[in-house]
Amino acid sequence: MQLEDHLGDILRKGRKAKGTNAADAAKAAGLTEPAYATLEETGKPAGAVNFSALGASVGLNGKKLERIAGGWLPSAPDLSQWREFRQITSKANDIEVHCYLAWDEVSRDAALFDTGWDPAPIFKLIEENGLALRHLFLTHLHDDHVAAMAAIREKYPKMHLHSNSCHAPPQHRNRANDFIHLGSLRLTNRDTPGHAEEGVTYIIGTWPEDAPHVAMVGDSIFAGSIGTGNQSWDLARQKVRDQIFSLPDETLICPGHGPLTTVGAEKANNPFFD
Repeated sequence: MQLEDHLGDILRKGRKAKGTNAADAAKAAGLTEPAYATLEETGKPAGAVNFSALGASVGLNGKKLERIAGGWLPSAPDLSQWREFRQITSKANDIEVHCYLAWDEVSRDAALFDTGWDPAPIFKLIEENGLALRHLFLTHLHDDHVAAMAAIREKYPKMHLHSNSCHAPPQHRNRANDFIHLGSLRLTNRDTPGHAEEGVTYIIGTWPEDAPHVAMVGDSIFAGSIGTGNQSWDLARQKVRDQIFSLPDETLICPGHGPLTTVGAEKANNPFFD
């Protein structure tokens, strides 16, 4: 799987976050303005790039940018560590998005994290594995993450909904110290706004065989990048540092788009963080 954001997307996000104009970024990179525009558009450098100076100009780590340019990808995790866990991918309007299903192996009680575009593969997994869908956890309310919610709630009307939205009924709103048990699994939440005001990350711990924690991050962070700072770029970065990078390095990061990664891999390779 390719990164959700190619090198040019990452540069554009960094430049907008810092308020750098394209001409200054091009000068720092050692490129003409047309060549720099092509780099942002395609993600492919046309000639040598001074990544150290470019990174400083757009507020990104130059060494990590160079690593992205060289084709860095996170190592594919061995998902057999988390036997009762699935990534579900759907696509519409040229947008591919992931949601995730986890369950307790004994009780078969299940939780869904976001919905993606299409409920059909979710229903199929639930039926094939004999699951009871007890919870739907929403990382944020952008259309691609909640498009199938109405169909899922209609099929499972007793399912409990969890959200950070101030518009959600009080009984559905996350609380800072919530501990929700799904059989032996323990679910907690951490606020991660910045991309969306209601942004939240859900953590699943106490997996069988001591498998690492799993973090459902929505669009707070991608492999090698972050979500657009619709609310605040600075807040988005701060919340990743405080709420996601404070998790153990081996924690599996499950983003809404792009490949799975880990906390350790993002600390070492994500250009938005030193």
